Amino acid sequence: MDAAEQNHLLPKKKKSETEDDKRRKRIVPGSLLKAVVRPGGGDSSPKDGDLIIYHCTVRTLDGVVVESTRSECGGRGLPIRDVLGKSKMILGLLEGIPTMHKAEIAMIASDDLGVVKKIVNEGEGWESPREPYEVKARISAKSGDGQVLLSPKEEPYFFTFGKFEVPKGLEIGIGTMARKEKAVIYVRKQYLTESPLMHIAHDLEEVHFEVELVHFIQVRDMLGDGRLIKRRIRDGRGEFPMDCPLQDSRLSVHYRGMLLNEDKTVFYDSRIENGDEPLEFSSGEGLVPEGFEMCTRLMLPGEIALVTCPPDYAYDKFPRPPGVPEGAHVQWEIELLGFETPRDWTGLDFQSIMNEAENIRSTGNRLFKEGKFELAKAKYEKVLREFNHVNPQDDEEGKVFGEARNMLHLNVAACLLKLGEWRKSVETCNKVLEAKPGHAKGLYRRGMAYMGGGEYEAARNDFNMMIKVDNSSEADASAALLKLKQKEQEAESKARKQFKGLFDKKPGVITEVGSEIREQTKTGEEVDETKDNEEDDETQEEESTTTVSTDSKWSEKAWPIMKNVMVQIGIQLGVALFGVLIFQFVSARFT
Repeated sequence: MDAAEQNHLLPKKKKSETEDDKRRKRIVPGSLLKAVVRPGGGDSSPKDGDLIIYHCTVRTLDGVVVESTRSECGGRGLPIRDVLGKSKMILGLLEGIPTMHKAEIAMIASDDLGVVKKIVNEGEGWESPREPYEVKARISAKSGDGQVLLSPKEEPYFFTFGKFEVPKGLEIGIGTMARKEKAVIYVRKQYLTESPLMHIAHDLEEVHFEVELVHFIQVRDMLGDGRLIKRRIRDGRGEFPMDCPLQDSRLSVHYRGMLLNEDKTVFYDSRIENGDEPLEFSSGEGLVPEGFEMCTRLMLPGEIALVTCPPDYAYDKFPRPPGVPEGAHVQWEIELLGFETPRDWTGLDFQSIMNEAENIRSTGNRLFKEGKFELAKAKYEKVLREFNHVNPQDDEEGKVFGEARNMLHLNVAACLLKLGEWRKSVETCNKVLEAKPGHAKGLYRRGMAYMGGGEYEAARNDFNMMIKVDNSSEADASAALLKLKQKEQEAESKARKQFKGLFDKKPGVITEVGSEIREQTKTGEEVDETKDNEEDDETQEEESTTTVSTDSKWSEKAWPIMKNVMVQIGIQLGVALFGVLIFQFVSARFT
């Protein structure tokens, strides 16, 4: 059974229920009504993912206009642009608009207008707060009949988004606001929850919140488990995330590193210990701790962020500076001074493109030699993505381009071999062999992947094919076949040892071998690495061993032997059963 089949049989994770899903459950017959005022044209209706442009006027059931885009109703006359199913929309519109045709006018009545926002003053930028951002806002509140529930204060109210520190409906509304925006948020009873902000009386049907979003601080849970937290303490220049160094770039930063102890011991300060010279590094090359790089990729130029990092994303897997003990949680105060993005290949001639590709591939080779296989793979895959937009102009360029692409695929396959991902390595080699069936290096690399995954017959076929298509590869193929024979013998010996005594049992006695196999099976298999015999055209791999620590990997290797064992069991049981039937027939015949 291959990995795809195994994944298919695994229980699928239950998708978490969204807020819109919960709201949809409350839709019952009669709660969402639509009346067509003017029919539209055509037969098609919008669907999820479509950009929709529409005018909308929101009224209460007694006809009071709450908000409108039309100038005759007090709006600015500009239509709304939303992506259906992606943008934040009132549920009634989310369900009603897909039933409409172009130019149709309709009235949609819904009892789910639990949170409605009326913009008083537009804000700045497009970013809105979300969990776990820290928010500062001036908030006042009145009941539907005008009774003051919360008086306005000069000092803004501070709360953490997602921590239930304001009523649920108010938080939903603030989650759609931009910095310095002023709005009135109308919240119905079902979204009025208790919070430290104010007490909610049981007889309140609706509360009108007047909100000015003074500021919010971006706080990001980078891993989703609360261990790696990036907290912005000074805004940068530009728009997030478009102006962040998301791609591999050359970054310039100042930073101060502190231990998370009582004294917040500083173990490094670039402004002091580096003569006020910033640290410059290229992202995507493993030159700084993983947690450090993850957070700087989401910073704007000029931004200062405070990063709290666990040891496995700090210095446990990276050279530790003096004064940083093993297993230490650290905190970095990082200032991103600026960054340089990679050179754009658009407009470059073919030779310049190939030079750029070779530079990136060389970086990948260096990372491979350093044992940073994931990073090396990312470099090779980046060039392969860029190659999707390269069009050679003649046969000579086509030949050079094809060879370079095949080389990159084989580099990726080598990384996958090191990472123990046999099936993916085979699939990557197939891309080369589909383009050039007699590619000796592709056959060799795929054969090694087959051998690593326990598919010995397929590996043997590839190694034998190597000799047929390229006599110069006979030495490598012969060495691989010898290693394959040793692997087969080891797997057969291990299987015989684990199934020892299985055939010594009397007929009808079931040998419980499953638990014995699990107890005796080692947690890893030594996997011999491949060595490249090409000088500058291939990644130089050293002979080493890697450990695969899953029982499923061993089962893939042992399956051919286990299959033979099971066939023998079936034959013996069949013979025994046939003997019993003959005996019963003879007994019945002569009694």
